[in-house]
Amino acid sequence: MGGRRARGTGSARPPPRAPPRPPPRPPRRLTRTTREADEEGRREGRRDGGRTERRSGGLLAASWRRRPPGGGGGLLLFLLLPASSPHSSYRMAENTTSPLKHFVLAKKTITAIFDQLLEYVTEGADFVEETYKNPELERIATEEDLAEIQGYKNKLSIIGEVLSRRHMKVAFFGRTSSGKSSVINAMLWDKVLPSGIGHTTNCFLSVEGTDGDKAYLMTEGSDEKKSVKTVNQLAHALHMDKDLEAGCLVHVFWPKAKCALLRDDLVLVDSPGTDVTTELDSWIDKFCLDADVFVLVANSESTLMNTEKHFFHKVNERLSKPNIFILNNRWDASASEPEYMEDVRKQHMERCLNFLVEELKVVDLSEARNRIFFVSAKEVLSARKQKAQGMPETGGALAEGFQTRFQEFRNFEQIFEECISQSAVKTKFEQHTIRAKQIIDTVKNIMDAINLAAAEKRVYSMEEREDQTDRLDFIRNQMNLLTEDVKEKIKAVTEEVENKVSCAMTDEICRLSLLVDEFCSDFHPSPNVLKLYKTELNKHIEDGMGKNLADRCSCEVNASMHQSQQEIIENLKPLLPPGVQNQLHVLIPCKKFDLSYDLNCHKLCADFQEDIVFRFSLGWAALVNRFLGPKNAQRVLLGLAEPVLQLPRSLASTPTAAPTNPATPDHVSQEEIMITLATGLASLTSRTSMAIIVVGGVVWKTVGWKLIAFSLSMYGSLYLYERLTWTTRAKERAFKQQFVNYATEKLQMIVSFTSANCSHQVQQEMATTFARLCQQVDITQKNLEEEIARLSKEIDQLEKIQSNSKHLRNKAIQLENELEDFTKHFLSSK
Repeated sequence: MGGRRARGTGSARPPPRAPPRPPPRPPRRLTRTTREADEEGRREGRRDGGRTERRSGGLLAASWRRRPPGGGGGLLLFLLLPASSPHSSYRMAENTTSPLKHFVLAKKTITAIFDQLLEYVTEGADFVEETYKNPELERIATEEDLAEIQGYKNKLSIIGEVLSRRHMKVAFFGRTSSGKSSVINAMLWDKVLPSGIGHTTNCFLSVEGTDGDKAYLMTEGSDEKKSVKTVNQLAHALHMDKDLEAGCLVHVFWPKAKCALLRDDLVLVDSPGTDVTTELDSWIDKFCLDADVFVLVANSESTLMNTEKHFFHKVNERLSKPNIFILNNRWDASASEPEYMEDVRKQHMERCLNFLVEELKVVDLSEARNRIFFVSAKEVLSARKQKAQGMPETGGALAEGFQTRFQEFRNFEQIFEECISQSAVKTKFEQHTIRAKQIIDTVKNIMDAINLAAAEKRVYSMEEREDQTDRLDFIRNQMNLLTEDVKEKIKAVTEEVENKVSCAMTDEICRLSLLVDEFCSDFHPSPNVLKLYKTELNKHIEDGMGKNLADRCSCEVNASMHQSQQEIIENLKPLLPPGVQNQLHVLIPCKKFDLSYDLNCHKLCADFQEDIVFRFSLGWAALVNRFLGPKNAQRVLLGLAEPVLQLPRSLASTPTAAPTNPATPDHVSQEEIMITLATGLASLTSRTSMAIIVVGGVVWKTVGWKLIAFSLSMYGSLYLYERLTWTTRAKERAFKQQFVNYATEKLQMIVSFTSANCSHQVQQEMATTFARLCQQVDITQKNLEEEIARLSKEIDQLEKIQSNSKHLRNKAIQLENELEDFTKHFLSSK
């Protein structure tokens, strides 16, 4: 592992003298300083419970030692811990500054970023969905935007699951019995995989860490957890399982607490020998495409074989410049022939360099020297098991040059961990980082588009609201002005109608006699016939006067009122929306207006009393009435009768009550006048009889009896003529004349009332028209108020959308910055 440091003990014997050194290789760069290693080890010690032990009384020392012969130049950091530490802490001390932490930190960082990104996209998807489904906010968010961001939400959920399962993967390949399983066991500090003489691994074995305290394995296609003790039965060729083939995979889960190497998401894959099958292509497709590092474990007792080269040529064809390490295992065999060791090493080095640089062309020459190592995995595993048991790692039968080979193995682990950490971060996270940037950029563009659309619609809505508010204020002001104007107009029209009706009715009253003369019906002085005659005459007068008034007034009134109504409509029409303006002829139909002239002659002339009794035109009452007038005649006649009115009383009786008031002349009937006149004449005759005789004698003597007789005969003839001509027809004429006089007086009394009634009808009609128009204006005002309220609500929603979109865009920028930092710290070439 990167940063593995050898721990020494006080009782360890000094290492044997190393053989002569080969020409030094270029120095190898260390990735950590002592202080950095110490600080990170301290932090990791707190996190994983003791990877860097800091116990009471313990000492942590650091020393630098040149790389021993056999490897490239460079510096190695050794950490010395007390020998009394538990055996598990020996393994942990090897990981003080493990380069694998680079991958762990990168995975933790990118996972956190993707969690934030998923939360951000989820929030954005909810925001876009809410905006898209809002019926009041059309064309702000599109269906394509919603589908796209929801698709990103699903993709990020899948990527998050993939990232949580991401790990570094190293695949070990080589010929049969080249020591692949031994190398893995040495790196794990325990014999986890079967190893030994002959063909021991008959299938692919994947070793990864588990958080549990028990090791288990699972075979391909099965969820059953089997005891790790059955590895030999499943994977060892000596106990071949007929159900397992060379292309099968067995997952071995080893407790992380027992091996710090597995704590950092590292998976080691062991394979059967490349010389046991020809199905190399299927192996590559199934197990190699996601590998970050390939380790070719070669047998240093021979040389690179074509089967090994052929396999890696195929790998190189499928992958672009794979990371390949070559371990020349079993290098401890060179200790038996020290005089040839350098020559053999040089020969192996040249062939490996040629294979990596010239044939595969995966690295250049300077870097290729750091990809080739000479080790003995069996010795390293033995030494580490000794150390884990608290014994010196150099104990036991070890070949000469063990420390050099042991250090070479550590160098391999250091460079391998640095390489796989950098490579895994790039291969596992680079594409996801690019994809995340694309998603953020797309979501940011969606938020920008929503923000822009909301801003444009908000500006439009604000302008629209301002226009609607101005229109509402204009309508209100105009309505106040037009209401006063319409009131004045209605008043003028009603006064005009009132004058017209009054004049027309006065003219018609003057022509009432003609209207009455036009009436024809059966007339008879009997009460029943007179009653019917009166009813029909009243109806005739009412119909006739109504028709005449309508002919004289209705046309002019209709024209005047229609003109006024049209003026009112034209004045209010601009206050209405176009749709209502086009429907005004339906909402307010212009129909002919008919005035109702309710004269009610039947009730008006209900108390009419006719006088069709015969009266001689030269009679005493008629003469008095003709010369003095009706009222004066009645007064004179009553005055003559006053003495008579007081005469009829009982002479024997005594008055017991005050005398009654004399009858008022205005209330004396014609019969009473005639009775009084007759009584007066009798009284006058009785009192002046002598005077009459004297006057008669004088007249007689003066004019002669012939003239007196002629006068009396003429007077009698005239009386007879009038009496004979007093027929039913004459009575009807007298009746009509009396009715005309009476009806004229009564109709003149209701002229003002009727004209006022007609003007009120016109006023009601025009007020109704104006009220209908005002109702439409009120509806328009209400619609404008609702529209203004809707626009205000829409503007508030758009402001909220703009705020949310800006907030989400700022979040996108923050995530972009985090991804840029991640790229800078983990993906950029150093």
